[in-house]
Amino acid sequence: MTMRAWAGAALAAASLLLSSCMLLPGKFGSELTLRTDGTFAFSYKGDIHLIALSKLAEDASKEKGAAKTPFEPQACYDEETIEERKCTEKELAQQKTDWEAGQAAGASKATQDAEMMKTMLGGIDPSDPRAAEEFAARLRRQAGWRSVVDKGDGRFEVDFAIAGQLDHDFTFPTLEKMPVVTPFVTIIRRADGSARIEAPAFSAASSPSPMMGMMDAMAKSGSGEKNPGLPMLDGTFAIFTDGEVLANNTDEGPKSSPQGKRLDWKVSPRTAAAPTALIKLR
Repeated sequence: MTMRAWAGAALAAASLLLSSCMLLPGKFGSELTLRTDGTFAFSYKGDIHLIALSKLAEDASKEKGAAKTPFEPQACYDEETIEERKCTEKELAQQKTDWEAGQAAGASKATQDAEMMKTMLGGIDPSDPRAAEEFAARLRRQAGWRSVVDKGDGRFEVDFAIAGQLDHDFTFPTLEKMPVVTPFVTIIRRADGSARIEAPAFSAASSPSPMMGMMDAMAKSGSGEKNPGLPMLDGTFAIFTDGEVLANNTDEGPKSSPQGKRLDWKVSPRTAAAPTALIKLR
């Protein structure tokens, strides 16, 4: 595969990722405690990746620049003999007109894509050198984000912890002005006193891991580069509760712990199903 074909495929993958999961986990440890007295505590410590600020955005910028090549006439052929012949002035003029139209359409799409990305980031322009710090500052002013450190290339090292009364549903993360986020962890309260916990982003099905495999294969067959800035799932998720575990998809089921029961998941690109559990709290 040529470098241009690789770049085009990478851009297609980038568009797919950006349209579905802007923020993704990398290396992390996360814990959730649910108590029958109605309290909860949640923590996430490790890496989060903002795809729009990763090398994917850099690759998109490079490809956009590479597209601005000068006009080169295409070969013309005799309709009867199918042999190559010299193009007429009219044919060359039409070729250039078509080329200019294509360039204009490409520039228009690039502008639309940039605006879409900016909208998805809640007004943050990913091409701005200050974008990463602006995103980090936005997180820091939200409750629970105890530390947010920009590590470059769209990766942030974070420490999030929050506790309170579970009198409402809970989703992590929720980001100000940024609507397109695949939930890392959700707690859905049910009328019968149980709570369903799901961790959609802690699985290969809801992360870019399958896409990473495809892009790795393309890289090996052509460019020789590794996947362009995509995070690799590598983490642990644990739930502690003194409630009744009604259902879960751990490998070993509930274990005894000082807090009552413990559920453990090891998260990697091989994690096929998102961690889930149903716990009776009252």
